[in-house]
Amino acid sequence: MKKLLIAAALAGSLGATALPSFADTLIVRTAPPPVREEIVPDARHGYTWVAGHWDWNGRRYVWIRGRWVRDRPGYVYHPQVWEERDGRWVAERGRWARGDRDHDGIPNRYDRDRDNDGVPNRADAAPNDPRRY
Repeated sequence: MKKLLIAAALAGSLGATALPSFADTLIVRTAPPPVREEIVPDARHGYTWVAGHWDWNGRRYVWIRGRWVRDRPGYVYHPQVWEERDGRWVAERGRWARGDRDHDGIPNRYDRDRDNDGVPNRADAAPNDPRRY
């Protein structure tokens, strides 16, 4: 009990600017600077352009320059975005996410009927066959 109280007091007294969170989200008390203008190079086959953005290094904002990243088949890149929530700034870090391959508006990892034949994937002998009716 004594160790728990000491840990709680220490955590409360730190007054850190960045708050710990799960890996893909960052919470900071101060707003990021305006986004810098970048010249976007011509498209490259097999690559996705990740635009430059502000990131937090634990003490201050740092600019991360735009860069090309190799495409991942079946995935879509979601860039990092900052938004204000309850007086704090939250960054959803850039990440690859499974795409909506069948264009039904449901990300495929949650899709219960990938080929839209009316048979749930768990009971379908060929759940990825788009020619089945």
